[in-house]
Amino acid sequence: MSAYETFASVYDLFMEQVEYDEWLDHIHAVWKKYGIAPKTILDLGCGTGSILLPLAQEGFDVIGVDLSPEMLTEADHKAMEAGVSVRLACQDMTELDLGEQADCILSLCDCMNYLIEDGQLESAFQSIAAHMKKESLFLFDMNTEYKFREVLGQRAFGSAEEAAAYIWENDYDEEEKINEYYVSFFIEQENGLYERVEEYHYERAYTTEEVAQALQAAGMELLEVTDGYSFAKPHEKSERLLFAARLK
Repeated sequence: MSAYETFASVYDLFMEQVEYDEWLDHIHAVWKKYGIAPKTILDLGCGTGSILLPLAQEGFDVIGVDLSPEMLTEADHKAMEAGVSVRLACQDMTELDLGEQADCILSLCDCMNYLIEDGQLESAFQSIAAHMKKESLFLFDMNTEYKFREVLGQRAFGSAEEAAAYIWENDYDEEEKINEYYVSFFIEQENGLYERVEEYHYERAYTTEEVAQALQAAGMELLEVTDGYSFAKPHEKSERLLFAARLK
């Protein structure tokens, strides 16, 4: 089963702890720091639209891109319920082809870590660069190797809600720098019974040096790297890094 095929229907239920509002506040602060006032925003790996929809409600022209049709379906339903207009496209970020450029490109919630094959990160950055203007800003976050090794590691986690539950197991390969997520979902059916569905997800750890080199190869410069959604410098126990880049 492909990643997020089942998870899409219950994704928001299990992501309620993510502080999207704080992320958005910080993104606005980054825009102010670099003196940009974007009108068109491209959200890569937009998922169910948790970042996309608030931006649309603020009046931005937003485009959401995701590889999962199921996630985009959820985003579309949420947009209709919220009464906002968004544009959605099912595309691979390594082969992005939207035919237009954006003032700001976002890729949040460790989407870039999902690029696990050699050369995929470089291909994604090249596709993204082609959709940027000279003054555009590219903001993206990534899980760190410390998080994969020390926080997730070989551990299992679980969560239960009234309509669904999951068990999430991790297996981090330190040599390949690949973390395998094995997720078992238990989703309530109309008859009151629970169906078990399994999915596999894979993320790769990248060093800051590898990211900087890939950006440079795509014609971009790395402006800064911070400890998550703050302006603090990264440290050895940082679990998520936020990168800011623009065209050279």
